[in-house]
Amino acid sequence: MVNIILYTALGFVALALILTIIRFLIGKSVVDRVIAFDIMTVTSIALIGIISHFTDRVIYLDISIVYGLLSFISVIVIAKYFEKGL
Repeated sequence: MVNIILYTALGFVALALILTIIRFLIGKSVVDRVIAFDIMTVTSIALIGIISHFTDRVIYLDISIVYGLLSFISVIVIAKYFEKGL
């Protein structure tokens, strides 16, 4: 039962990632692309978590935490740049 739920979640996450990549490519402004990039990182973290469960490797969760921290810092830096420059 858990595997069915995880495969369904994997499908939704993959669909969200594909739609976000499309939005990233056709974004009209830079802000749209930054938001799409942030959503791509969040869905990638979810994808890494699901893969971690399927492969029974806990190290992937550590990788996703570091990836999340780097994503957060990059979005903050980009927002700071747009607000008043570095």
